[in-house]
Amino acid sequence: MKKEGEIRIPSGCAIAAVISKEKKNISGDLIIKSMVPMHDRSNGLGGGFAGYGIYPEYKDFYAMHLFFNNRDSRKACEVFIKEYFEIVKSEIIPTRKLPSITDEPVIWRYFLHPMRSMMLSLQLDEKSFVARAVMKINTELDGAYVFSSGKNMGTFKAVGYPEDVGRFYRLEEYEGYSWTAHGRYPTNTPGWWGGAHPFSLLDYSVVHNGEISSYDANRRFIEMYGYKCTLQTDTEVITYILDYLIRVKGLTLKEAANVIAAPFWSTIKNEKDRRESEVHAYLRKIFPSLLITGPFSIVLGFEGGIMALNDRLKLRSMVVGEKLDRVYIASEEVAIKAMDKSVEDIWSPAGGQPVIVCVEEGQK
Repeated sequence: MKKEGEIRIPSGCAIAAVISKEKKNISGDLIIKSMVPMHDRSNGLGGGFAGYGIYPEYKDFYAMHLFFNNRDSRKACEVFIKEYFEIVKSEIIPTRKLPSITDEPVIWRYFLHPMRSMMLSLQLDEKSFVARAVMKINTELDGAYVFSSGKNMGTFKAVGYPEDVGRFYRLEEYEGYSWTAHGRYPTNTPGWWGGAHPFSLLDYSVVHNGEISSYDANRRFIEMYGYKCTLQTDTEVITYILDYLIRVKGLTLKEAANVIAAPFWSTIKNEKDRRESEVHAYLRKIFPSLLITGPFSIVLGFEGGIMALNDRLKLRSMVVGEKLDRVYIASEEVAIKAMDKSVEDIWSPAGGQPVIVCVEEGQK
């Protein structure tokens, strides 16, 4: 008989998140703890974290995290960066050597301010300018991958079990008001550093448990609008879809959730609220190629909040817990208890029901 840990777990990966609605600092060590009891939902081929509010001294600059194959690829990329940005600070991201984390690339971060002259010449607003630069680096510069590009936030990921990845990046030395985490069990895509979760663009980051059967349709649509899926995993497209819907098209979080996890037509037809029925029908007709099918549970991190969402049939587990100003989200209740064993208000969202948590207005 095979023992636990020796068999494939069809419902793995693991996701977790925590946020302080009062924007109080939370140590990165806490989110690492959430992943320990979910160890067997991963297989060591990817783990990662995203923290918000972790760079207060550089909060007005874009924190760009990159993987480089070698020193030469870093130098070539810096030539490009200097054409588009003023480099406020450039440094290697601090890590610690662990026997379980191997073959690490050169891991660097830059705090950047976009060149106004370049934005004017390209006729782009600031965020569109940064997003285009990220896509250009990831598609045109060999050996360079941007894996984080938001303000006052950062993504940290690697090949390894998530608890090891967290210790590798020394996350206990960071504090932020919100954290997300992921332990990967890849099925149809390779395990490599760039393919680990979270996937980020600007201040949006996504962790995902599941499999996207609509990936090709989703990718073809989103790539018509300047996005490029280069990181060899289906989850990347979710990040770009949400950026497109929320930042570019101006949809609310709830409306974006109703695009990617749209109600069934039968549900829309029988809704008692006529206005809501009309909105849901309109969104399904306007964005049919952005409906995500297949099992999924995701957590979207963004500046000032998080959103958790299951597929319409709730084919992947996800629970939510609350205590005082903190909200916890995870694949399993045991992960929430690892962060705070006294949390008692734990519940499971319905399929397609977004759980949106934002920091309270006026909090700094």
